[in-house]
Amino acid sequence: MTIPNLISIARLLLVRLIVWLIVVGQHGPAFGVFVVAGISDAVDGFIARQFDLRSDLGAYLDPIADKALLVSIYITLAYVNAIPGWVTILVVSRDLLIIGAVVLSWMVGEPMGTRPHWVSKVNTLVQIALAALVLGALAFAVELATLRTIMIYVVGALAVLAGAVYLVDWVRHMAGGEAASAPGLVARDQRLRDAKDETEATRTAGDEGS
Repeated sequence: MTIPNLISIARLLLVRLIVWLIVVGQHGPAFGVFVVAGISDAVDGFIARQFDLRSDLGAYLDPIADKALLVSIYITLAYVNAIPGWVTILVVSRDLLIIGAVVLSWMVGEPMGTRPHWVSKVNTLVQIALAALVLGALAFAVELATLRTIMIYVVGALAVLAGAVYLVDWVRHMAGGEAASAPGLVARDQRLRDAKDETEATRTAGDEGS
């Protein structure tokens, strides 16, 4: 277990603490813990690159921790009426769409890479910015209604765009996998037919010889 992986696990453990602090109205501590979680995300990536501690586990664990943090915060902020429910639905449904597509591609034997598209990276950054803005406004009692409204619509639009881009890439990937497997299937069927013809020819020759 590498240090970056331990940091990612610690970030996962912070999720429940942030959710609880928001629900009980401790917005200042919730904002502080959220900042710590954000810093930990940057730190584990820096350590992994600087000291060559990247691993297959970390490639999955780090984005899982990030998504668990963001999805939990958005659901909780919607629960306490700090953001509209519709933007949370867009954010969560986009992640569920990606998870379902990844699982389905693995089930049919056409696994898809996990490298995110640039739209997804921008989408994640804007989601983090909105969460920090809302938590900061709650923590310091600052009125940022106009900026928050703009950010909410930007997050919603990017969530739809990022989901659509991933869906198009997934469809292309699956279609490419089917096209690549088609020649192999044709060749296999041809070999089976050739083997059947050879067997029948051998059987006929044996019958004639007898």
